[in-house]
Amino acid sequence: MNQPTNKHLPVGFSFPAEWERHTATWLSWPHKEESWPGKIGLIYSKYAEFVREIAKGELVRINVVDEQMQAFAKLQLDMAGVDMTKIEFFQFPTNDAWCRDHGPAFLVNRATKEKAIIDWDYNAWGGKYPPFDLDDVIPTKIGEHFGLPVFHPGIVMEGGSVDFNGAGTVLTTTACLLNQNRNPHLNQQQIETYLHTYYGVDQVLWLGDGIIGDDTDGHIDDIIRFTNEDTVVTVVEENKNDENYHILQENLQTLKTMRLLNGKQLNIIELPMPDPVIWEDQRLPASYANFYIANSAVIVPTYRCDKDDKALDILQQCFPDRKIVGIDSTDIIWGLGSFHCLSQQEPAV
Repeated sequence: MNQPTNKHLPVGFSFPAEWERHTATWLSWPHKEESWPGKIGLIYSKYAEFVREIAKGELVRINVVDEQMQAFAKLQLDMAGVDMTKIEFFQFPTNDAWCRDHGPAFLVNRATKEKAIIDWDYNAWGGKYPPFDLDDVIPTKIGEHFGLPVFHPGIVMEGGSVDFNGAGTVLTTTACLLNQNRNPHLNQQQIETYLHTYYGVDQVLWLGDGIIGDDTDGHIDDIIRFTNEDTVVTVVEENKNDENYHILQENLQTLKTMRLLNGKQLNIIELPMPDPVIWEDQRLPASYANFYIANSAVIVPTYRCDKDDKALDILQQCFPDRKIVGIDSTDIIWGLGSFHCLSQQEPAV
């Protein structure tokens, strides 16, 4: 069997749950016009709102290409009333804004209070959007800047393809991790070995397909998310004629068969899908599951839809200790991702 070959393995480290305390949230400032063709200028006010809400409870560390982009970003954030004492800029150039997938995957060693970074290979979701060379080296640049150990598994993995309960379990999809455009030389068991070795998990729970319009080949963060160690929210489509209906029903049924490491069934909470969001005849991957759990809030994409309030109410019940903040993502989703895709947490130790 093809085992991880890196002799320097993160023994004793694991990937914390997103709701655990953060030191900071990492972002990469959006600048690639091809990601929001004809619309990039419309996203900055809502993006800055997102930053403002995160900064109420933690630092926000933002990758920018150069001084000019940093000045533009500062202007946008100032206009949104962001607490600029919580903002730190890093001139680490990126190709694109999707920091969940190209950013640093932070590990912690709970015994020694150490922090480390995994730098997975990154190929822009199967080579779809070249170039991606700048994005691919971001985790190592951040690790070097902060003097943190950086581990290089040598295979492609994206942050949006995995979701953790912080107690040894990770959720993912076969549609993404077993796609031939990622790691065609690895089978499912071999992929699991990498997840166990580098993320410090004991159990991998596999779902099937993602939602229509998702160009990542089925990222888990658009469909199913842990909200505590034994609870997930999963999106469901009410309209039986919608092309997402059967995909999401199948995921729901699969979740019902799953057991956690302690033998417990998952506590499953259903979250509605928004009405379809169409732009230039393209179905966009709009989902309320692409929320981000910050220290002081859970920031949820909304879509100018009458299901927005219902989704926010359900998530408030899931996170009673945090404020639920809905931010209009109708323009942002034209980039085929939302707030979780744009962010990566740096856990506190």
